[in-house]
Amino acid sequence: MEIRRKDIMRILMIILYLIFTVSGLILMKKGGNAGKITLTAGEFGFTISWISALGFICYIISFLLFTRIIMMFENVSYISPICNGIAQVMIMVASWLILKERLTGLSIGGAALVIIGVVIMNIKK
Repeated sequence: MEIRRKDIMRILMIILYLIFTVSGLILMKKGGNAGKITLTAGEFGFTISWISALGFICYIISFLLFTRIIMMFENVSYISPICNGIAQVMIMVASWLILKERLTGLSIGGAALVIIGVVIMNIKK
């Protein structure tokens, strides 16, 4: 089984997307604020913590990568659920590890169902 350059690029793009989307969400949550918008005397102001800003930048990059991934695959109904399912599981694990969020039996069961779904989607006909 030969791995083509095109396939390596696809895998690399998906890995980068996953890294940026998970880190973006975790950093925004860790930064603790969504930003403050002010409008006084006709002047517009926006302030945000640097951690939240870094998360926002990572999330924008992940969005741009995802739009590229969608163009690289023939079926959006195939790649979108796979990328989003893996991202959801990774976000859950990262939230548990980094943000010390609690995992429940239902969240673990839901993640298992997502993983099973991704596996089923990849079974060759």
